[in-house]
Amino acid sequence: MNTQTKPSRMRPAHPVMENLSDLELIQYLLGTRKQEREPEQAHKYLEVWDSRIPGEATWKQWRELGLSSASALKVAAAWELSRRKLSPHLSRITSPEALFTQVVRWAERPQEVFLCATLNGAQELLRLRVITIGLVNRTLVHPREVFAPALGDRSAGIIVAHNHPSGQLQPSREDLEVTMRLKQAGDLLGIPLLDHLIFSRQAFVSLKQLGHLP
Repeated sequence: MNTQTKPSRMRPAHPVMENLSDLELIQYLLGTRKQEREPEQAHKYLEVWDSRIPGEATWKQWRELGLSSASALKVAAAWELSRRKLSPHLSRITSPEALFTQVVRWAERPQEVFLCATLNGAQELLRLRVITIGLVNRTLVHPREVFAPALGDRSAGIIVAHNHPSGQLQPSREDLEVTMRLKQAGDLLGIPLLDHLIFSRQAFVSLKQLGHLP
């Protein structure tokens, strides 16, 4: 068999970062990509990374997860750079499509990830948080977990979103029940629930557009 391979001098010396998965980026950040060691540990770090937002994870917290002192410093520094880069630039969320671009990176997670976006009065995105990471096809969400951070942000409104790992975007009975509970809580607190997105890698549905939210 006559096969041809690209000479090593012609191969890219480094990968294109935007083409890598979140897991691969974590592995490169920790210096474990080439060795491919402890992939389960990398998955655990990725889950913790998803559950926090820039500035909310300290060197000590990463050390407690088992990272070496040097690796914990690298990750903490990456978090701080992300915080400094993202915090001055507030994205306006004026349509479901605008939020979809912010949450689509969670689309391929094997578990349902429930997110909450807090907005100011100008519909600018204040924070995007992971509220829960649940079992496949099931995410349990309590209004307290959603609205406590929103109160801290002095949010004027929230939009929630979660992925369907199956790719089927039809809202389930539980999705509708959670939506109504959050709407009722938001009305009481003066922080209205503006929409609830269910998304996959390629598409999304808006419960507001479907008529499930006034």
